[in-house]
Amino acid sequence: MEPESLQSDFDSAFAEIGQVREAFTPALTPREVGTITSVATGIAKVSGLPGVGFDELVMFPGDVLGIAFNVDADEIGVVLLGDYSHLHAGDEVRRTGRVMDVAVGDGLLGRVIDPLGRPLDGKGPVASTKRLPIERPAPPIMDRAPVTVPLQTGVMVIDALIPVGRGQRELILGDRQTGKTAIATDAIFNQRDRNVLCVYCAIGQRASAVAKTVANLREKGALAYTVVVVSEGNDPPGLAYIAPYAATSIAEFFMEAGRDVLIVYDDLVQHARSYRELSLLLRRPPGREAFPGDIFYIHSRLLERATHLRKELGGGSLTALPIIETEAQDISAYIPTNLISITDGQIYLSPSLFELGVLPAVDVGKSVSRVGGQAQLAAYRAVAGDLKLSYAQFEELETFSRFGARLDADTRKTIEHGRRIRACLKQPEFSPVSVPAQIAVLLALTAGLFDLVPLDQMTDAEHALCEAAADIPADVRGRLDTAGKLSDEDRKAIVDIATKALARFEPKPKPELEKKP
Repeated sequence: MEPESLQSDFDSAFAEIGQVREAFTPALTPREVGTITSVATGIAKVSGLPGVGFDELVMFPGDVLGIAFNVDADEIGVVLLGDYSHLHAGDEVRRTGRVMDVAVGDGLLGRVIDPLGRPLDGKGPVASTKRLPIERPAPPIMDRAPVTVPLQTGVMVIDALIPVGRGQRELILGDRQTGKTAIATDAIFNQRDRNVLCVYCAIGQRASAVAKTVANLREKGALAYTVVVVSEGNDPPGLAYIAPYAATSIAEFFMEAGRDVLIVYDDLVQHARSYRELSLLLRRPPGREAFPGDIFYIHSRLLERATHLRKELGGGSLTALPIIETEAQDISAYIPTNLISITDGQIYLSPSLFELGVLPAVDVGKSVSRVGGQAQLAAYRAVAGDLKLSYAQFEELETFSRFGARLDADTRKTIEHGRRIRACLKQPEFSPVSVPAQIAVLLALTAGLFDLVPLDQMTDAEHALCEAAADIPADVRGRLDTAGKLSDEDRKAIVDIATKALARFEPKPKPELEKKP
């Protein structure tokens, strides 16, 4: 027998022996065990895990999970993701061999969960058969498609002047208690029957505030197509840090299935503060305002995951509405400027307008959409340009008129027209306006039909016009809801309906007094 054939017989025999031994011998995996050396607020220092990797999950006593954050030669710094009050130095720590992941799937719709996927709504365990890592690379540029389809928020001032497209990242910022969350929740309410799923991520919020938002979503029927991910203010900072990443992975599952998704991060200032707390506790070098040097990367790698995929990849989209809270209207602070540079525009809410009762308190001058008209319906583009110019002129002239200057007739007319624009852009919370009604109001404004309506009757006049918009012919309504252009005949039909609806609000001429002989 030749040596080559003899060697091959030996190799096959040894292979068969190995297969038999694997079949009858239980798998013995090496088990690395470490020890806690110290525990602080939300973090733990661990020694004795030489093979642990960055971002790997480790298990503490009581099934408390942690993420390996600082991987040094002698010890690792671990971010704790649960109640750590029972942990002490000397306790055992085990590797899990996997990174942090979260349950995804249709079973999460209508549920309120924490960043670890545990239910918070008392409806039992979450039904899911798939899990995704919370940290995933953003889609490459060649996998993305242009943002061309609008995401209708139902808020007239946004849809007309600061449009948001599906796949866009639009920042909402303003001081405390100016209505930031209200705009985001109104956008969620307006996605009903629009085939858009929603994810609301509360980061470090008060439990009472989150409960109120969830109750509003449930009352308006929006919870059926929404996933709520919550990390409360009294949770460990590690949960607040991973919350937006977990929520984004849940949203990406739907996007990669070819669906359109809206995600709201409320708010990313709390996220930045939780990361700063963890970094300082882990002895990472502080930078500006004590934030670590990679705070920009923390948010950019999160928001870059929002996009519109090409048709070959399903054509799904993920639209992000991050919220941040400013202090004393300072939009040039560190975190606001970081996020303004990452996002595709911002909606700024002014405390001054809020105090004047102009709700939503959107400052049109400081707000911008860098996608703009490319993702706006053609019917809006036909009327919104003139409206924004008229409103900007009004704001300048109104400031000038406060000094008591004598104004000519044209200036007074511009100011009166601007006041009616501002009155029409006011909108109560939880009352989204349909596209045909918005177009009817905007056309009536540009045609000057509201100029004869007294200011104290503007709310009633606008409401009457929105109801009359139901009489717009079906073919015209179809063109308004799609990308079809507004023809002269369509414009005339809408203006005629608006003229009839507003006729009863015009002041009647006073009867002339009889002259005495």
